Amino acid sequence: MSIHNYYVSGNTAQGFVNYLQTNIEQIETIIYLKHPSETYKTNILNHLIHMYNPEEKLEVLKSPLGRNYLDGVIIRHKSVAIVTDRIALEGVQAVTLDLQHLIGSYQITARNSDMEEKVDQFTTKAYENFATGLKIHDELEAIYINEMNFKRANELADNLIKELLASTTSLNRQAHVYHRLFGTNTPDGVVNEVPHLIEKLSNVYYIKGRAGTGKSTFMKKVANACEQHGFDVELYHCSFDPKSLDMVLVRELDFCIFDSTDPHEFFPGRDGEKILDLYLEAVTPGTDEKFATKINTVNRNYKSYMKKGIQELQQAGEAFEAIEQNYTFTDEDIQKALGHIQNNLK
Repeated sequence: MSIHNYYVSGNTAQGFVNYLQTNIEQIETIIYLKHPSETYKTNILNHLIHMYNPEEKLEVLKSPLGRNYLDGVIIRHKSVAIVTDRIALEGVQAVTLDLQHLIGSYQITARNSDMEEKVDQFTTKAYENFATGLKIHDELEAIYINEMNFKRANELADNLIKELLASTTSLNRQAHVYHRLFGTNTPDGVVNEVPHLIEKLSNVYYIKGRAGTGKSTFMKKVANACEQHGFDVELYHCSFDPKSLDMVLVRELDFCIFDSTDPHEFFPGRDGEKILDLYLEAVTPGTDEKFATKINTVNRNYKSYMKKGIQELQQAGEAFEAIEQNYTFTDEDIQKALGHIQNNLK
């Protein structure tokens, strides 16, 4: 089975973000699973995943709630998407499958309003700390922006674009741009799907650098060029600052470029993988050493707020798990839901 894991929702310095829209725009059948238990909906989604044969290509939407949860499944070649109501979008033509209505409400033994308040409070505090961390991080960017040779960075981007598109011709069609995340901040910590996303690609660029050295701008230029040539583009936003990009992936070119710096730092390990270091190529030599004291101070400061944010997400996660314990369901309940899903797919 070919499974493509990514996130469409995440916990960021801008709060909760939801990028489902561009991933279902071309989908004909959209089903929302409506039920208060994320555990129940995730079990249904996992059963759906295992129902399909090994030849199927599935897109599995991971959840910022943690490793035990899913946001949905997209079977693109069948034009089907099944997602949880947690990320449901208004104004989208979809079938809402009310699972509580289908199987009754007997499985709900209690609703702990105190725990629900804790989930909201801790999550809000986490977002506030992420936002504070981002403001401090801007001080780090300012250091490197002042030492940056943007002309050189633009030349590097133009050279990569020429190399990438040299042997291709424009497809003369409207490209589709998918907005996603390759990871996010969760109760389990900072997670990412980078190794999974790049493992089968033959042309991967690990972009190195520092804050403010134009990594995101570089990738946006590459993405725009590919889009203008008619290639569908997957844009993976930064889960710290969603306005920035962390990855551009173009499957028709078997190509990917991503921000390979902390907290998603990786190094090439096979043919076709290369490092592109914007610090070495376009920043005044000796900048790290010249501003070492300030850089270390700002790094410690902003990371302390990120750590606080993760700790608060962990506390929110503990309260959330306490709520989930109030729900019970059986294999029969799962099969009932699967039956109704199948009826809507006919």
